[in-house]
Amino acid sequence: MSLSWRRIRAIARKELREYRRSGSIVATMAIFPLIFLIQPIAVLFVAPSSSAISLAHYHLLLYMLAIPALVPAYLAAYSVVGERQQGTLEPLLTTPILREEFLMGKALAALVPSVAIAYAVYALFLACVVLFAQPAVASAIVRAPDILAQVVFTPLLACWSIWVGTAISTRSSDVRVAQQLGLLASLPAVVVTSLIAFDVIPATLGLALGLGAALLVLDASGWRIVSAMFDRERLITGTG
Repeated sequence: MSLSWRRIRAIARKELREYRRSGSIVATMAIFPLIFLIQPIAVLFVAPSSSAISLAHYHLLLYMLAIPALVPAYLAAYSVVGERQQGTLEPLLTTPILREEFLMGKALAALVPSVAIAYAVYALFLACVVLFAQPAVASAIVRAPDILAQVVFTPLLACWSIWVGTAISTRSSDVRVAQQLGLLASLPAVVVTSLIAFDVIPATLGLALGLGAALLVLDASGWRIVSAMFDRERLITGTG
């Protein structure tokens, strides 16, 4: 199978233009990060220096991994069913484009803004902690292993959420239902990262390597699995 990256890029650009035209998508991409940014900043700004000892036992920065788990799932859930409801899916699927190219273009369009937003919010959070929190609190929160984990796991979690959301989108007939199911399917990843952040699950190197390897396998196989689920005839005719 020979993929055309020109067609993949064309689909991704089309999808990004659709995001900009949809007010609900833009609002969601802004609201979700704010939810996970305002509360921890408000807490850390008022935290006294004496709380640094207790904060050092946690990995609160990993709490921000909820952003790449939720935002791309919402976008991916819109990808197929959104076009279907607008009536633009059928003409697109009658072209010679491969389903693997179609899905890869959709995935890239969800991945790029999601990862960019996650990194930007994370950088803003770090800057606020360093500039405004008590120095002892900032030292307890900002640690190199946690920053590295955020950098590495952000795209891995985003890719996994995208394939889950896209799989739901290919089987749904309503945009809102698909997006709600996509967010619901991403909650286990949010729960796991939150449990690690608050040291309910101890953060160890072995755990990081194991989770990273698992996400790599899931991300690599997700494209193939969703491509196999993508029934061109069913999507065009609307049959079950």
